[in-house]
Amino acid sequence: MLVTSAIISGLGLGSMYGLLALGFQVTYSVSGTVNFAQGSAMMLGAVFAYTFAVTLAWPLVPAVVLALALCALYGALVELVAVRPFAKHGSNAWLMATVALGILADNTVLFTFGKEPRGFAMPWATGSFQLLEINFSLLQVAIPVVGLALAAGLHLFSRRTRLGKAMLAVVQNADAARLMGINVPLAISASYAASTVFAGAAGIMIAPLFNVHSDMGTLFGLKAFAVAILGGMGSAWGVMLAGLMFGLTESLITALLGSAYTQILTFALVIVALALMPNGLFGRAAVKKV
Repeated sequence: MLVTSAIISGLGLGSMYGLLALGFQVTYSVSGTVNFAQGSAMMLGAVFAYTFAVTLAWPLVPAVVLALALCALYGALVELVAVRPFAKHGSNAWLMATVALGILADNTVLFTFGKEPRGFAMPWATGSFQLLEINFSLLQVAIPVVGLALAAGLHLFSRRTRLGKAMLAVVQNADAARLMGINVPLAISASYAASTVFAGAAGIMIAPLFNVHSDMGTLFGLKAFAVAILGGMGSAWGVMLAGLMFGLTESLITALLGSAYTQILTFALVIVALALMPNGLFGRAAVKKV
């Protein structure tokens, strides 16, 4: 029973890690850069949704839609302010710039939203059902379903829509895409907006399980980056599967050995996996032209 409960919790956590890691993967695939403010985007999704749904007493659906829209706007702002000015000059300073912007967002929320953690109870999430004598909460089922659905949505978007195909063209060859009339800066900005929507969705889904506060996304962001590297930055489905594996491993270690060993053993296993497979579990070695 303990193991079963840990597996169910692990799938939910893993889906959240996978969603956050997809944000790293999509920006890296399109532009060769990543958004180290991804954890802050997760926090903003939860804070915006809490503000609209609880503080302003809006219905949940419009509150979530507007929260995700603001997360997308935040992602586009990160790309415009903290990435584009440096990347176009071939500088890697965007690494520190995205971190700094994330810290700025965290502290802005700290001074406006407050430092006290707040519970975000959703009425539908308190429901439960029983299957094979195991009790499942609706939230435990909804989290992995939403996570996998968003991953599938990204897959369909990239292959069935004009903007998605433009983003794939930028991945293959940005200069050739530009010559074909594709707006490369717009495609890169869209990838950053998508990345923060994934993070915001993760924050909203995880909010009923964890209190909403200004630094709730910090550790999640670090773990998600580890998941992105573990899955292989070139594989969206690989990143999602790595997230599920990471979440399951973390949850099982906590259940069987105790929380004191969770971070130590989980990240030790990540190091071992990357030592054996440097390109990630599902990644491929880059092809060098000579």
